[in-house]
Amino acid sequence: MLTLPAALALGLLATPLVATLFHHGQFTAHDVMQTRSALVAYSVGLTGLILVKVLAPGFYSRQDIRTPVKIALGVLVLTQLMNLAFIGPLAHAGLALTIGLASLVNAGLLYRGLRCIGAYMPLPGWRVFWFKILGALAVMGLVLYFGARWPGDWLQMDTLTRIGHMSWIVAAGAGSYFATLFALGFRLRDFSRRAIS
Repeated sequence: MLTLPAALALGLLATPLVATLFHHGQFTAHDVMQTRSALVAYSVGLTGLILVKVLAPGFYSRQDIRTPVKIALGVLVLTQLMNLAFIGPLAHAGLALTIGLASLVNAGLLYRGLRCIGAYMPLPGWRVFWFKILGALAVMGLVLYFGARWPGDWLQMDTLTRIGHMSWIVAAGAGSYFATLFALGFRLRDFSRRAIS
């Protein structure tokens, strides 16, 4: 619920974010666009990086350290192959994209491993949950996409103007996401320990 909107926002607001934080002094417009490319590539794998931290302990709790290590080694080989494939056409952004894609593969293999050994069995309701999340992401994505483009050229604004625009765009994106979830039936009490138990 938090990682996916964060990843989407990171990708859609890459230019405004980098320009607001770093486009001062010697950090030129060219530097902003180069950094933006890497940030967009990193955003692809943010969810995978978080999922690895969530899924790997499922093996450790069963005293199985070998499986996550084997998967990590396989992903390491895949990472090097993707580096060779992406660094030519995408330069430094190719390296960032490789890390992101590798983390998604790592998370996917860990998930598959937990399912195969019966350590994790999804309960009913996950499909509806995902449709609601995707609906909220779609609304937030539209708000961020058009919000980031409405003010104009982020590279030409002064620092205070950038900060002001970023503030309301982030607030509007977060507000639209959580408002959509609320409209679709999500409530904070559903995630309490009492509700889970």
